[in-house]
Amino acid sequence: MLSIKEIQNKKKNGEKVSVITAYDFAFAKMAEAAHIDQILVGDSLANVMLGYSSTREIGMNEMIIFTRGVSKGAPNTHIISDMPYLSDSNPTLALENAKLLLDAGAHSVKLEGAKEDVIEILLKNNIPVMGHLGLLPQTAKSFKQFGKTSEEADQLLKDAMTIDKLGVYSMVLEHVPETLGTLISHRVSAVTIGIGAGESTDGQVLVLHDVLGLNGGKIPPFAKKFANIFEIGVQGISDYIQSIAKK
Repeated sequence: MLSIKEIQNKKKNGEKVSVITAYDFAFAKMAEAAHIDQILVGDSLANVMLGYSSTREIGMNEMIIFTRGVSKGAPNTHIISDMPYLSDSNPTLALENAKLLLDAGAHSVKLEGAKEDVIEILLKNNIPVMGHLGLLPQTAKSFKQFGKTSEEADQLLKDAMTIDKLGVYSMVLEHVPETLGTLISHRVSAVTIGIGAGESTDGQVLVLHDVLGLNGGKIPPFAKKFANIFEIGVQGISDYIQSIAKK
């Protein structure tokens, strides 16, 4: 398993960090077998696993259950767990919930936004933190690219510099202009993980269901499908049905 220092050294050495979401035992096992650097138990499980329309519809109970499953499937991989909506609404609550996620098998936690007081208390208690800036699904009113205006770009750079100074080891930059993703990556010491932020970030993260084509539908414009498991699965089940009919 890569340590925080080893992950940070990848940036220093010009090596990319690979991150993928996973939510259960089987796919976590698959990701570890492929030698992924980090697995993110994202609150996107609300959408891709449970069919909800928003990540705001799940809480700590779900995140703990899915984190446990992933930790059993990938015992030798660094696991990051998302702090779900409102679980980090104040420092005391955030610390309590972060400890629960680590107890469930996570090695670090990710939280959305430049929540300075929350980040500070987690780091003071030796809980590694991955930040998340740009498009913030938990609170976003629009899922359009963030950072196009000079005002948004200035604020995003300021937030990135702030949480970097606090000591986050990494930060996700979601759906921001490539030039901004590049600028932030050069300005901060933390490892930048892009998702729709261009190719110049220090690493990339994608949703496993998009990568493997598991849902059979459209994927975000910044995602890429590397397999089509949905079609393979449909064919396999169809063949199974036909085998029964022939008996």
